[in-house]
Amino acid sequence: MTKMDTYVNFAGKCAEAFRFYQQHLGRKIGVMMTHGQSPDQSKVNPEWKDLVLHARMSLGGTDLMGADIPQAEAMRSAYLSLMVDSDAEVERIFAALAGGGQILMPIAETFFATRFGQVRDRFGVNWMILHERPMPSRA
Repeated sequence: MTKMDTYVNFAGKCAEAFRFYQQHLGRKIGVMMTHGQSPDQSKVNPEWKDLVLHARMSLGGTDLMGADIPQAEAMRSAYLSLMVDSDAEVERIFAALAGGGQILMPIAETFFATRFGQVRDRFGVNWMILHERPMPSRA
């Protein structure tokens, strides 16, 4: 069986980002390990000891993983797509992710979703949030 997960690098804000996602997406952080907790401290830069070496949370049937990479750059042409069960949930999550971030496409009704919007959160991660419209079956 094949499974695809997403790994996002942050420039020193991974712990803050994952705690934010935990608060607003209602998921628990499964793993949050700092460089200072690594078993082999001989390879750890002392300036990185409090930065995240690996974080993981389950989200929508897949895992979102991340780490602090000092030279990391914000995402620009990739999006995490989050499908939710209601228009109200789209509105709530969109507002939370947009706080301190940038709205890329305001929430609107589309042919494929009753509510759809795109936002870059304050950590530089791009999101598409939608409540999918039921599609008619084709026989």
